[in-house]
Amino acid sequence: MREIGQRESDAILGAMRQVALAGGRAITYADTTSVLAAARYLLRRRDLLDIGTLPAVEPQDLVSILRGKPELAREAMKYLAIMALVDGELDHRKLARVLDYARALDVEADYLTDLVEAASGHLAWATADMWRKNFDSVLSRSSEGLDPNVWIRPYEGANADPALVARYDALGKLPQNTFGKALWDFDKRNGYPFPGDPTALNAAFGTAHDSTHVISDYDTSARGELLVSTFTAGMHPINPMSGHILPVIFFFHFGEQLNDVGHAGTGGLDPDEFWHAWSRGAEMSVDIFDPQWTVWDWVEKDLEELRREWNVTPAGRQG
Repeated sequence: MREIGQRESDAILGAMRQVALAGGRAITYADTTSVLAAARYLLRRRDLLDIGTLPAVEPQDLVSILRGKPELAREAMKYLAIMALVDGELDHRKLARVLDYARALDVEADYLTDLVEAASGHLAWATADMWRKNFDSVLSRSSEGLDPNVWIRPYEGANADPALVARYDALGKLPQNTFGKALWDFDKRNGYPFPGDPTALNAAFGTAHDSTHVISDYDTSARGELLVSTFTAGMHPINPMSGHILPVIFFFHFGEQLNDVGHAGTGGLDPDEFWHAWSRGAEMSVDIFDPQWTVWDWVEKDLEELRREWNVTPAGRQG
C-alpha cells in the first residue's frame, strides 16, 4: 500500500478495534495481535504498541477522515472484514459492525456479499461463490462455461502426459540451490504427483501454487496453506479477498470443506503472520499467477537470488 498519514492509519486501526469490541466480550489475543500486525506490516505503524491508545472511530468518523480517498476506503474495508473472522468463527455482531462501516463508506464488494450470505445460513451458496471466484482468479478471466472440478484434474485417462511428468521430474537433477530443485523437493516431500500424471492438479494452478509455496517459504500445514493463499492475494490482483483470503479462512480456520483439492482444518490463522504474508505478497515484483509467467524461465535460477530479485522478504516463524 502507498504511504498514508498517521491520521488515516489511526482511523483505520481504530475502526478495526471497534469491530473487535462489537463481539460483546473482552478483546481476544487474535483481535489485539491482528490490529498490531496490520499496523506494523500493512500500514507501516511500527510505533503502535497498545491498541487501547487508538481512537474510537465510528463509521461517520471514518468517512470524514477518508473522504476523497475511495481506494483507501476499499482497502480499509478488507481489514475490517477480517476482524469478524480472526477468532475462528464468523461473528455475527462483528459482521454487523463491519456492514455499518461499509454502508457509511459506500463500499460494495463480493466478499461482503459472501460473508452476509454465510451469516444468513446460506453457507453452500457462499462457499460455491468463493470457489468460483478462486477459479476466475487462477484463470485471470471469467470461468463461465468451465467446470472447475473437471479443469482442476485434466490428465485423467487418455489425457495423461508422461512427457510432461518427465520434464518436471528432471528438475530433480538441477543443483540444490536452484528454484527448480526446490520445487522438485517440495513436491516430492509432500507426495504431490507432477503435472501430466493422471492424479495431478492442472499445472496452471498446481505449479503456480507450489511455486508460491517455495518462493514464500510457507509449508503445507493449515497455517501454511492459509498464509500462502494470503501471500497470493497480495501478489495477484484478481479477486484477492473473495477468491483467496476468504476461502482459506473458511477452509483452514473454520474447517469448512470447500472442495476436494485438500483437507480442511481449524485454527490455521496465525494472527501476526497472516498480515505479514499479505504485505509480503503485495511487495512482490512478480505475479506468479499471471498467465504470462512460466516456471520454465526460472527453474535454473538460484532460489535466494530470485527472492532478492522479486523483493521477497523472509517469512516469520511460528511460535
